[in-house]
Amino acid sequence: MKKTILLSTILLSGILLLSAFANKKSFTKNEGIKFHEGTWQQALTKAKEEKKLIFLDANASWCGPCKKMERRTFTDPVVATFYNNNFINVKMDMEKGEGIALSKKLQLRAYPTLYWINGNGEVVDQQTGYMNAANLLGYGKIVQKMN
Repeated sequence: MKKTILLSTILLSGILLLSAFANKKSFTKNEGIKFHEGTWQQALTKAKEEKKLIFLDANASWCGPCKKMERRTFTDPVVATFYNNNFINVKMDMEKGEGIALSKKLQLRAYPTLYWINGNGEVVDQQTGYMNAANLLGYGKIVQKMN
């Protein structure tokens, strides 16, 4: 009897633990900053049409701080809501595809570099390096007022 209760408790605990991890993964996957899926030119056009700035996360696949921002900063619900409502968000590997030419145009020097760019392709502001959720939110509010 004790073995059955112990086994049932362990089994139930395992199910609850797996459920908690599954919920966290689905939250992280489904929530967060929604990044534009299209070309750079399409993002510029959308920015002009919606009268918004582009928030560009200029990153590289090997960049540790870029991955940390992806996991921690961009998934913050307050940051995500603000950026999704106020910017056209673009995430681009600057060492692949369109990113190569754009990195030259922007004179990219380090990863991550975060750009706020108007619909004409002009850099309004930029920040280099890791930013936590509070800093990215605060900086986004300042840049938005500049536009």
